[in-house]
Amino acid sequence: MEDSRLKRFGVSMEGHLLRKFDLLVKQRGYENRSEAVRDLVRDALVQQTLEESEQPVAGSILLFYNHHQRNLLEELTNLQHHVHDLIIATTHFHLDHESCLELIVVKGKARDIQQLSHKLISLKGVAYGKFTVAPVEQV
Repeated sequence: MEDSRLKRFGVSMEGHLLRKFDLLVKQRGYENRSEAVRDLVRDALVQQTLEESEQPVAGSILLFYNHHQRNLLEELTNLQHHVHDLIIATTHFHLDHESCLELIVVKGKARDIQQLSHKLISLKGVAYGKFTVAPVEQV
């Protein structure tokens, strides 16, 4: 039997982060922080379930990185070539002298794409990465 009673727990965070979160709560129209946290947790759990499945998905891997990082461009290219069947398109943007943004559009089994995403995002020189995914209905 599922326990649907509300449980309380504490969350600690830096003041500046809490101020930004409170602004988000207000902008999105939540009545309180708890509602916003519940939605964030639900979203994270749905994403995790989807990302770990064999279900066909389409999505994107967004990478921000320093292109001066030694061997990073070669590693990014090699990883992508090894799974070329998952990659639909790649777009590269030069943000400034050092920073690049790369958007990789992907389609395939969720688990395979998640593994690629982890490998790319964890490379030395990648400052930020984000994997987004949506289910693809089989025709």
